[in-house]
Amino acid sequence: MKRILFTALMCVFAVSAIAQDKKKDWAQFGRYEKANEEVLARDVRPDAVFMGNSITDGWARQDPEFFDSNNFVGRGIGGQTSSEMLVRFRRDVIDLNPKCVVILSGTNDIAQNNGYIKPENTLGNIISMCELAKANGIKVVLCSVTPTSVFGWRREISPAPLIREMNVMLEAYAKENDIYYLNYHPALTDEKGGLPAKWSGDTCHPNLECYRTVMEPMVCEAIDKVLKTPKKKLHKAIPFK
Repeated sequence: MKRILFTALMCVFAVSAIAQDKKKDWAQFGRYEKANEEVLARDVRPDAVFMGNSITDGWARQDPEFFDSNNFVGRGIGGQTSSEMLVRFRRDVIDLNPKCVVILSGTNDIAQNNGYIKPENTLGNIISMCELAKANGIKVVLCSVTPTSVFGWRREISPAPLIREMNVMLEAYAKENDIYYLNYHPALTDEKGGLPAKWSGDTCHPNLECYRTVMEPMVCEAIDKVLKTPKKKLHKAIPFK
């Protein structure tokens, strides 16, 4: 009788655990599920989807006009690592059938948001995203990891040299595989290896001035080059006032 009762209890616990797991959307597929349906309903192929973490997420939230006016789609999720981005890449990029994808990933791997990950494994995840895009006829703009001198949520880590190391790997891969490498790092880095105070309150996350004065002109140029955009249809940054 005790064995039967024990088995029954284990079954209850197992079912409960499965139900809880179903509620936990690890890669956050649900974040953009409705928005993706709306993009597909427009029946207009996006010029670019921006895949990334909080830096991309904050960009689309702070400057929606930039995305809307250029036929861009923002698919950043704060806190995500390259592993989570790779898992949702099909739903949030490939299914939208953009002409181009702008990949900005690596910050949260270095911050160990999901635990320690070797740089070569971060690179592997990013390579997989690039390969998936290319296999589906989507051009790639591969971005450098943007500078950070301190992680407010991981102060024990010194990110600046780790970011430089990651960027060397990303640039080498891009050059070897004829992928456009968008190197934000030199244009954004201060003497401490992070974003300067005028462009960020925490050395990590850009403000609107940073997006509009530095990152938008650079990414528009990159997208225009990979898409070979006619001069009269060039994508435009939003002036900062």
